[in-house]
Amino acid sequence: MMNFDSSSKLGKEAMDSMLTTVSSMTKGFQQIAAEATDYSKKAFEDSSAVVEKLVAAKSLDKAIEIQTDFAKSSYEGFVAQATKMSEIYADLAKQAYKPFEEAAAKVGTHA
Repeated sequence: MMNFDSSSKLGKEAMDSMLTTVSSMTKGFQQIAAEATDYSKKAFEDSSAVVEKLVAAKSLDKAIEIQTDFAKSSYEGFVAQATKMSEIYADLAKQAYKPFEEAAAKVGTHA
């Protein structure tokens, strides 16, 4: 049977794990927000540049070429950003779970 000191220590460890998790998640969500903001800003700037190029295009063929290049680069940029965001989310999940994994390992050794 566990004594009061042991259960108090486990409670403190659980609280420490929770606070570490909250801190990790906060940092992760800030990183996600920063990435999303940067991507949105770049996408807007790229779109604005394409509109300017389209307005200045001297022929329909040139306009189609500009639009095709933009569509291709936009798609490639989106795929790269989606990959980067999924890696950030996966890292966030790992960081959030890590303190509980360590606490569970400690409880397992005390059992």
